[in-house]
Amino acid sequence: MSRTYIPFSAGDISSLARSLRNQLNQTDHAPGHVEMLNMLARAIGHRNFQSLRAQQPPQDEAGPPPPAAEPVDPAQIQRLARYFDPQGRLVSWPSKASMRSACLWVLWSKLPSGAGFSEQELNRQIRALHLFGDHALLRRELCDQGLLTRTADGGRYRRVERKPSPEGLALIRRLAARTQPVKGGRP
Repeated sequence: MSRTYIPFSAGDISSLARSLRNQLNQTDHAPGHVEMLNMLARAIGHRNFQSLRAQQPPQDEAGPPPPAAEPVDPAQIQRLARYFDPQGRLVSWPSKASMRSACLWVLWSKLPSGAGFSEQELNRQIRALHLFGDHALLRRELCDQGLLTRTADGGRYRRVERKPSPEGLALIRRLAARTQPVKGGRP
């Protein structure tokens, strides 16, 4: 039997919690799966789960619809691109956290996937990717954002394979389209 995906959202989480608490207090046993589905549906204003399910549009057997792509502001991508030189190196560290996150995706994309690095090798890679002289800050931020993992002793690092944020992906593409090779062969 295939799974039917039904979106669930509550306008007010406090009301949802209050309704669930009241419904749970009225039972003298732990509710089963179907009872829980009915309670959740009632908590957001439906008579029962079947009522909630009946209001959903039909789905094909392939599964849930793909999530809608988050819109990316082209002006924001243009502002972010200004943090990089023509060779794609980070010139300065943005003051806003959201801008820093997108810039980190660019650095992440330039690190080889599947390879482990010693701290010295990673530092060398990161130094080649920026111009403001703080490779330790960038290494720490890449780890803190979950884009790199490191061993407990901090001796080995590895790029974490993840899908970039929509903004990060748009920035990576924008910079790849405009990047010029550095004279001497190394970026």
